[in-house]
Amino acid sequence: MTGMRSSVVMVHGWHMPGLEMALLGRRLRAAGHEVHGFRYASRRQTPEQAARDLAAFLEDVPGDLVHLVAHSLGGVIVRHLFEVAPVQRPGRIVMLGSPLQGSRVAARLAQNRLGRWWLGAALDRGLLGGSPVLRGRDVGMIAGSKPFGPGPWVAPLPDPHDGTVAVDETRGPEVSRHLTMPVSHFGMLVNRLLVQETLHFLETGEFLP
Repeated sequence: MTGMRSSVVMVHGWHMPGLEMALLGRRLRAAGHEVHGFRYASRRQTPEQAARDLAAFLEDVPGDLVHLVAHSLGGVIVRHLFEVAPVQRPGRIVMLGSPLQGSRVAARLAQNRLGRWWLGAALDRGLLGGSPVLRGRDVGMIAGSKPFGPGPWVAPLPDPHDGTVAVDETRGPEVSRHLTMPVSHFGMLVNRLLVQETLHFLETGEFLP
């Protein structure tokens, strides 16, 4: 894939403005990628609705290759993208702490009315599981094992976990390479080594040895 013009589209997580991915985006830019941030309303839009907006957004992104880097719920939205708009330009996908199996924390919160209201449309084939398996792409998953975050206060999380999402929740049949790093769910977004791993996967389809 070397020598082709490439763009990276970043997809943020639940209840996030996208600004939390700015440092990651800056580092990807410094490595020579054109970086675009996609934003969506995670409480008001179902993952499928957000995926349709992402498909429209991608039409205006330049490049022979269009890679996707998605944090948390963003990875679930990328799954839906390839169901609603399967024809996309070539590119690889890196997911960061995405609960492809569903989130135990979200499931516990969804047991009461306030929790369901707070999580909103993200529950629909999203945070509770049931999102479509993505086919035909190299998908790398980076999961965190630093248990810093509010998750264990809400629901029992099996070790290892990143304080919000358990490592076993990040596994899916489309994940061709899975890497666990000692980072928390939000700390992963500012980790320099994670950037190197992400760049290496976008270039080669492998994480660093």
